[in-house]
Amino acid sequence: MIRSAHIDTFARDHLPPPEELPEFLFNLPELRYPDRLNCATAFVDDWIAAGGGSRDCLISPTERWSYAELAERINRIANVLTRDLGVVPGNRVLLRGPNSPMMVAAYFAVIKAGAVVVATMPLLRAKEIAFPLTKAEIRLALCDARLADEMEKTKPLAPLLDRVVYWGRGTVDSLEALMNKPSYEHLTACDTASDDVCLIAFTSGTTGVPKGTMHFHRDMLAICDTFGKYVLRATCDDRFIGSPPIAFTFGLGGLVLFPLRVGAAAILLEKAAPDDLLAAIGKFGATITFTAPTAYRNMVGKVAAHELSSLRKCVSAGETLPAATFEAWLAATGIRIIDGLGSTEMLHVFIGSREEDMRPGATGKPVPGYEARVIDEAGHALPPGTPGRLAARGPTGCRYLGDKRQAEYVQHGWNVTGDTYIEDADGYFRYQARSDDMIISAGYNIAGPEVETVLLTHPAVAECGVVGQPDDERGQIVKAYVVLNHGFTADIALTRTLQDYVKSTVAPYKYPRAIEYVTSLPRTETGKLQRFALRRKAAESAASRLAS
Repeated sequence: MIRSAHIDTFARDHLPPPEELPEFLFNLPELRYPDRLNCATAFVDDWIAAGGGSRDCLISPTERWSYAELAERINRIANVLTRDLGVVPGNRVLLRGPNSPMMVAAYFAVIKAGAVVVATMPLLRAKEIAFPLTKAEIRLALCDARLADEMEKTKPLAPLLDRVVYWGRGTVDSLEALMNKPSYEHLTACDTASDDVCLIAFTSGTTGVPKGTMHFHRDMLAICDTFGKYVLRATCDDRFIGSPPIAFTFGLGGLVLFPLRVGAAAILLEKAAPDDLLAAIGKFGATITFTAPTAYRNMVGKVAAHELSSLRKCVSAGETLPAATFEAWLAATGIRIIDGLGSTEMLHVFIGSREEDMRPGATGKPVPGYEARVIDEAGHALPPGTPGRLAARGPTGCRYLGDKRQAEYVQHGWNVTGDTYIEDADGYFRYQARSDDMIISAGYNIAGPEVETVLLTHPAVAECGVVGQPDDERGQIVKAYVVLNHGFTADIALTRTLQDYVKSTVAPYKYPRAIEYVTSLPRTETGKLQRFALRRKAAESAASRLAS
């Protein structure tokens, strides 16, 4: 292990023990990084040193920043962190904001100062925000002022949080006011180690309890030097655009790291619904887009009404890409979608082929730098055509923050993803199903037990079970089976009440789009809820609707 620059050793102290880590592969020349590395320098400062400071870097509907302008803002924020707010290397800093240039500047400023980013999606509610604050022992948050209401509600739930600094507020204590000092224009990057933690990305598991995944400075470069270089193959003339939040690792890679690694520009949209995305592609001349299969399905019938001549590459992830969607998009645009499988644990895509090698219905082959195989319950490799658990390894891998579930995700040196796959005779991996209770709806991962927990706090609900129901538009929708308490009537009004209740408690995208009232739930003799029976019931309900 290389000498760490972290004064606050929390992150390194909470890494899994060596025997629980996956085997890491550095089998490409690009992956042999120096021992001392601050990735903020590689993504931003190196381009300025090479004479590219005037190039477009970040574009939004209201702003356009060059690489030099981004660098200055990064330096100013990093100086505020270290000189005004007392941040030392290794401290964790929470970030909350929509996709915007300021969010990107804050992200790299935390990293350049040697601290650790913990970014959260704008839709999260106070209870959800409080968990990473507590788990990662975070004392400082930087937040877009438009998200202040929920952030303020979080304070009583996270007693370790000492201070929240807002940007976009226009007050004397705002981040912009603190940044506005002449001596803050320059900053030397913290001399971090390549294996110092710079990012803790939280994700929800099957139990609904989030898991913090820890990533090093070298990991941020590794996803660019594998998937970015060998599959995406972008150039400095590309303009990236997409819908995933950059607090989500899919969005971080697709809208920040991949473009900045090659000196390209990123177009950041705070609103990126399919109609918004289509309009922005033409308006800004986007060449590469990242979004979920649901969005491609929604957009395909509207392509003719928009100017998309600049678009040359499309990437899909977040849920399996149906062959029908692949074929429909190809017919409408002439572009073959690059499908990809990634995870927060792996940081980004590790299975996915170049567009000319893609096969409809297949996720693809392992990205150069990674290996994958299908295994049985004992960890033995299965022959082609046999369904089993997907296992992968490469330059990135799972490092949970102080979590016993490390042993579930990492087995025999491999990352075991929780997906069931088949490898065909030609080495293409084909998705079969989730191996757990996670619901994947429109690219969002939603833990059914988390929604159950919320519903059970409503006085109308006696029991409930939440599963994914197949849906042509969203892949899956959240469906709740509810047993009511005495005195409540199962009707449309109550359904709307329960849906609004969930929306007000957790991120709105997690609410049950379908609620079915039942008199009892299937359980084992010991009282355990049989979710597989509910999933079967939901699938039958969806099939019945289609047949009618």
